[in-house]
Amino acid sequence: MQTSYDVLSPNCPSRVVLNRIGDRWTIFVIMALNGQVLRFGELRERIGAITPKVLTETLRALEGDGLVAREAFAEMPPRVEYRLTALGVSLLEPIGAVRRWAETHVSEVLDARERSAEVGA
Repeated sequence: MQTSYDVLSPNCPSRVVLNRIGDRWTIFVIMALNGQVLRFGELRERIGAITPKVLTETLRALEGDGLVAREAFAEMPPRVEYRLTALGVSLLEPIGAVRRWAETHVSEVLDARERSAEVGA
């Protein structure tokens, strides 16, 4: 029997999941790992404008939630690779929809911000 969840309910555990997905860097990490395995430096370069500390924290959280897999190789120098798990891959479609919406409507949002700033000035 599946439990019914309601993200609008303050005590619903699905809020934790929604908060993870809505985290500032989660979407960028998921999109960057789409169809590829990347090392830390490659991932950081692909995303851009993210500090090593924040990327490390984000990757640990996504790994803990089962969205990203981390594989460490016993080599010198050490090598670590990241990839999406099946659960992480399942996020690509909804994140892709949000990305397409953002890229389609960015000019409208920026215009609205400009109008709002003019009114507030």
